[in-house]
Amino acid sequence: MDVEVVAGLLFAAAAAGWVDAVVGGGGLILIPALLMAFPHLPPAAALGTNKLTAITGTTVAAATYARRTKLDRSVALPAALLAVPAAGFGALSASSLPASWFRPVIMALLIAVAVFVVLRPQFGSVVEDADAVGSRRRLLAVALAGCGIGFYDGVFGPGTGTFLIMIFTSMLALEFLQSSALAKVVNVGTNLGALTVFAYQGQVLWLLGAAMALCNIAGATLGARTALKRGSGFVRVVLLVVVSVLVLKLAFDQFG
Repeated sequence: MDVEVVAGLLFAAAAAGWVDAVVGGGGLILIPALLMAFPHLPPAAALGTNKLTAITGTTVAAATYARRTKLDRSVALPAALLAVPAAGFGALSASSLPASWFRPVIMALLIAVAVFVVLRPQFGSVVEDADAVGSRRRLLAVALAGCGIGFYDGVFGPGTGTFLIMIFTSMLALEFLQSSALAKVVNVGTNLGALTVFAYQGQVLWLLGAAMALCNIAGATLGARTALKRGSGFVRVVLLVVVSVLVLKLAFDQFG
């Protein structure tokens, strides 16, 4: 590999770590970067290498959030544990479920998310009455995040962090910042489950992935600290930007 290609991938890994730590969506940066650097790389290898890189930064970001914000472990840990096998099953199913099936639905959901967040400026910025959240809603949030989004991240992936944040914000009456912290923990589980399957299938570039992981950790550390410093309003803005880019990327892949 040329030095310029390696440098570009390392920078992409750092940028992906920052985006992932704030709101999710780092794969939007890293997967296209890998496919451009290696035009003949199988998509599964790009996904597997991305998971190796992402799990390191996401783990560091989750630990940073856990130290500096209120993290509901009774939700985060069960959802993360459920996400491991769910994402693994999703990764196993990826080859039999064409991406073209998912794109129109995901685009519609992301557009709905963007419209909802824009029309409700207080959503995710003010903590509501957490006592009003019953055990059934908490269990449903755990199941949707761990099983539903876990499977989705393994089989397809774009928007995983966004969907996790929306589930936790809407169902648990949390600020975006608290929801982002929970999302990082669950995302560790989804990455681990998918990575296990991709590794078993031999679809991981280990040496390159390890080098990119170091840069991803640096980016994730900076991203988590930035989000904690700037607060939920900042996370809201980044979420809307990432959602917009996701919709454009999915539309290009579907219709371009």
